[in-house]
Amino acid sequence: MAMNSYAGEAVRRRDEILEIIGTTSVHSQEELQSLLKKRGVRVTQPTLSRDLRDLGVAKSPSGYVVPGAMSATSNVTSFTPRETREERVHRLVRDNVLSAVAAMNLVVIKTPTAAAQPVASAIDAADLQDVLGTVGGDDTIFLALTTPQAAASLAKQFDQLIHPARRRTRA
Repeated sequence: MAMNSYAGEAVRRRDEILEIIGTTSVHSQEELQSLLKKRGVRVTQPTLSRDLRDLGVAKSPSGYVVPGAMSATSNVTSFTPRETREERVHRLVRDNVLSAVAAMNLVVIKTPTAAAQPVASAIDAADLQDVLGTVGGDDTIFLALTTPQAAASLAKQFDQLIHPARRRTRA
């Protein structure tokens, strides 16, 4: 499935954000915007803010941190209500998931290149019922669920988010 150029730009921009934050101490959006510009990536402040939120980036006393690095960073505490975390998962699934297929007690999720990590991170943060854990690669996520029935149910739920017309035609 071909990705449109807007989606490709967003994926590239988010890759650059993660690369910069992972290798450089960045303390403000203005500083990050400037570093992105030096790499040839132009982004507005509202878009950058949305990217940081969707990527799960947190701000710590030492600067921005990516989700995987948060456990090693002290003084990073964040409470997000369950409904907000679940809505974030739904939005990321709608916007970034190409397919979700149950296979025994696993759900195999396909995304565009570089979109798997933000989606997997959001699923982890949402603490969804029956999800035991996630493994996110570049364009594929494996979700381990408690039972094959739970996997089938979650795959169906994600499929309905991806293809809302299917849900309406069954009514």
